[in-house]
Amino acid sequence: MDSLRDVKPIKLIFSIFCLVIILSACNSTAELPRFVQPPEPDGSLSFLVVGDWGRRGSYNQSQVALQMGKIGKDLNIDFLISTGDNFYDDGIISPYDSQFQDSFTNIYTATSLQKPWYNVLGNHDYREIVDIFFVDTTPFVDRYFDEPKDHVYDWRGVLPRNKYLNSLLTDVDVALQESMAKWKIVVGHHTIKSAGHHGNTIELEKQLLPILEANEVDLYINGHDHCLEHISSINSGIQFMTSGGGSKAWKGDVNDWNPQEMRFYYDGQGFMSVYTSEAELRVVFYDGLGHVLHRWSTLKNGVYSDI
Repeated sequence: MDSLRDVKPIKLIFSIFCLVIILSACNSTAELPRFVQPPEPDGSLSFLVVGDWGRRGSYNQSQVALQMGKIGKDLNIDFLISTGDNFYDDGIISPYDSQFQDSFTNIYTATSLQKPWYNVLGNHDYREIVDIFFVDTTPFVDRYFDEPKDHVYDWRGVLPRNKYLNSLLTDVDVALQESMAKWKIVVGHHTIKSAGHHGNTIELEKQLLPILEANEVDLYINGHDHCLEHISSINSGIQFMTSGGGSKAWKGDVNDWNPQEMRFYYDGQGFMSVYTSEAELRVVFYDGLGHVLHRWSTLKNGVYSDI
């Protein structure tokens, strides 16, 4: 939404159960809470990622949800991640808002999707084998403060902004340094690198990216751009994955990008799955009909592959 007023309801309704997950809280002044989910007997974890979806089933949200249910069953997923913008256009106003039913409960009905959902807030809303760190990226973006236009943001818990951001960045850096997981994944709503409509988020490039690079993060997963995308950094081992195709997509809205970095771009609806084991990390992108569009995997010894 163009408000952060739904922070508490989302935490209330989308119960966080249990994966090593680091969640950045609204008041980032203490140690970040951790939620632990045991892996499967073979030591693996699988999950789906979708973003920018909450439109009461329109813009093919229901079709994407249907295919998510099928893929979720095939992969026997453990949980799901949302990369933000969970409820359009203006978020929710209470734990009883009808959008929970209309855009979530009545849409993601497949048995395979009745698992924990881990969420970050987008600008439309306002963790061992693997550690997943959820970062509140909206307060980083200057224009939400300097040029809000007709949008109204609820910055309670964020102001004073500099103190909030400094504390959040310190918490994320410390948590990443302390992580002993084989794989480190960071999830935020806004892009760091993207050829889509919004492009790179300069504030995150300057403030968050150096921390991710210093701590050898494997994946940064985001939404915000309504597309599916995989960019491979030539400056580090970080893979930038956009999964923002949960409903309305922006056809043809793509900018030129270094072909050495651009692995995949799709300007339509869809989602992605992630599989992790002690030795392997595997990502698959699907369109709204469940067709595989792009596969990528890596081994912990650093051998990368597109399949």
